[in-house]
Amino acid sequence: MQGTGHKVHDAGGPVVRGTQSFVYTLSECWRRPSLTALEVLWRWTFAVPVLLLVWHEAVRILGAAPVDVDALQRMTVLDPLAASQTLAKALAVLLPPVWHVVRWMGPLLLLAWVVVSSLGRTVVLRRVNDRLHARVGTLMALQGIRVLALAGSFAVWFECLVWAAQTTVTEPMSRGGDPNLVGYCSMAIIATLGLFTLWAVVSWALGIAPLLAMLHGLGVGQSLAAAFRLGPLKGKLVEINLVMGIVKIALIVLAIVFSATPLPFESVTSQEFLFLWWAGVAVFYCLASDFFHVARLVGYLNLWKALGEGPAVSPR
Repeated sequence: MQGTGHKVHDAGGPVVRGTQSFVYTLSECWRRPSLTALEVLWRWTFAVPVLLLVWHEAVRILGAAPVDVDALQRMTVLDPLAASQTLAKALAVLLPPVWHVVRWMGPLLLLAWVVVSSLGRTVVLRRVNDRLHARVGTLMALQGIRVLALAGSFAVWFECLVWAAQTTVTEPMSRGGDPNLVGYCSMAIIATLGLFTLWAVVSWALGIAPLLAMLHGLGVGQSLAAAFRLGPLKGKLVEINLVMGIVKIALIVLAIVFSATPLPFESVTSQEFLFLWWAGVAVFYCLASDFFHVARLVGYLNLWKALGEGPAVSPR
């Protein structure tokens, strides 16, 4: 078996593109729901306590801060300018205590995520192939590197949003003009989609390095070095990452559409209904996202096997 370009050659079989093999991977993961169930289990084992902790701190901060809750409840998408002004006043009061909590909670949650995600990812991958090496410590270090890189991308994204707000909202209002909300939304969407796509293109090495560590029992530096020496396989990994990026964007757009569906009927619906509807949309998005996360990992492993790269993995 040999790979050229973006195609996978199976001995004696037809030429199959990387995206076509990924479609087969989706079908394979759909027939093995236990993989997605394990992914959901370890992610929600982490997420539920975190949500409860965040909810507790949010209630405490809202109870202590002099925020006009009635004004926040009266906000409506039918008057976005008034809603933004109300939200700005509330944020001016809430940001100092929120930042105080973030300074101690943020590093703690990131450390907990690195540990839990490394353990959970090990369980899922060994469920896919029990011949993989368990390299939990290596996966923790690699996950820490990935978290730092992702945090950097979010920092760049936030700076882009700040620049867009200054260009389209703050500067026109300082000159006595009207804010260009359409321009701000357009720039925010372009920046978000652009950085999202860029991350999908460049993050493949951070995605394949943990698999290389488990395939060959490598350390942190060895797996990262091996990730950048994959030859023709790089193009196929980028292709799968781009597909995953498109799928993620589609899921986000679908979730936004579903979230906005009841808004035209806001005057005749209750806040309880809207809360339950949005909670259901969030759960749907998380389940679908977890499924595609598993599919990407299985796709990487299947691609590696189809290309016959590296020595066979032997059980420990």
